[in-house]
Amino acid sequence: MFTGIVEESGRVQSITPGKDAIRLAVRALVCGRGMKVGGSLAVNGCCLTVAKISGSGRGRLLQFDLLEETWQRTNFHSLQPGAAVNLERSVRAGGRMDGHFVTGHIDGVGKILRWERSGRDHVLDIGAPPDIMRYIVVKGSVAVDGISLTVAGARAKSFRIWIIPHTLAVTALRERKPGGEVNLETDLLGKYVERFVITAS
Repeated sequence: MFTGIVEESGRVQSITPGKDAIRLAVRALVCGRGMKVGGSLAVNGCCLTVAKISGSGRGRLLQFDLLEETWQRTNFHSLQPGAAVNLERSVRAGGRMDGHFVTGHIDGVGKILRWERSGRDHVLDIGAPPDIMRYIVVKGSVAVDGISLTVAGARAKSFRIWIIPHTLAVTALRERKPGGEVNLETDLLGKYVERFVITAS
């Protein structure tokens, strides 16, 4: 379980196709500390298992195995070496829940329609397919590339988020551009409510 409070933006070192999986290597300064093989890390909001750790000093190299399902459902297929990715370690029992419940299970990919400065803040419009938009509600929560954010507006095929300067400074959003892809995970509570209603009817 994660909170959507990004700890740092790491850098993609390499993406290497393999026989059984695609190997993603990410360099991390903060999230590498205390990390062990088999541990969980949210990379752009996607919960991945650490398969190998190397390096020391200024950052450790964390390697992950991506299956085809993960590759197709996330924006990993659009990443290039050097790209910034949001990182968050799993929350510990009794830890602070400053964001919202984020599972790290990506629902799908959205497309940045508008991403620009507006006054002192930035406005971010994201287009998303119907199976994701059904769970988007104004003032509700959504994880965008693993960042816990509040929906400011919603239309039939897109939603809007306002980004404060702090979020822009500490996450990989600062490198995103219109037309780019972002990983989306909708609020877990909405999915359960829908399931209960369907079951009850």
